[in-house]
Amino acid sequence: MGPSGCGKSTLLHVMGGLAQASRGRVLLDGNDLAAMSDSPRTLLRRHKVGFVFQRFNLLPTLDTYHNITLAQHIHGNGFDSSPLRSGRETSRVERALKHKPSELSGGEQQRVALARAIISEPKLVLADEPNRQPRFEKFRRGSFSACGRLNRDLGQTIVMITHNPDAATYGNRVLHMRDVWWSIASTH
Repeated sequence: MGPSGCGKSTLLHVMGGLAQASRGRVLLDGNDLAAMSDSPRTLLRRHKVGFVFQRFNLLPTLDTYHNITLAQHIHGNGFDSSPLRSGRETSRVERALKHKPSELSGGEQQRVALARAIISEPKLVLADEPNRQPRFEKFRRGSFSACGRLNRDLGQTIVMITHNPDAATYGNRVLHMRDVWWSIASTH
């Protein structure tokens, strides 16, 4: 948790292997991301990390069903409908399966992004400001509860970044960041 510009998203990208750490080690399921080249890091990310991006990153030409199952195909294990059923139930996207992203509300798009992030049952789910919805209360009850179930029932680690204190109350642990980006940048 921290104010805008303090490095929360940068930290999330480093944790997920989307950005390379300039120093130190980044361990994911026993693998040091900082020591890996792009190809092995991409494979590890594909199999171990699910992302819920701030802007959803849904493909506009695909309906909800295909936006969700695309992640499973990228994972490389073929299609298995059981995680799709579980993901749909967890994120409550059943009614929207045939709709394209432009036909969905912001909260529905966020739930589709969550279903896509969890379909391959990654060890780590990274969520970048998932609470930026106009109808925050309804979203909070649904998606934050879903994240709690994923952690409790499947043992998935959920890391959510936010600057909203209400959203942070859903975590088991809250870390506060302040001026981290400046501190890191100034040590180069």
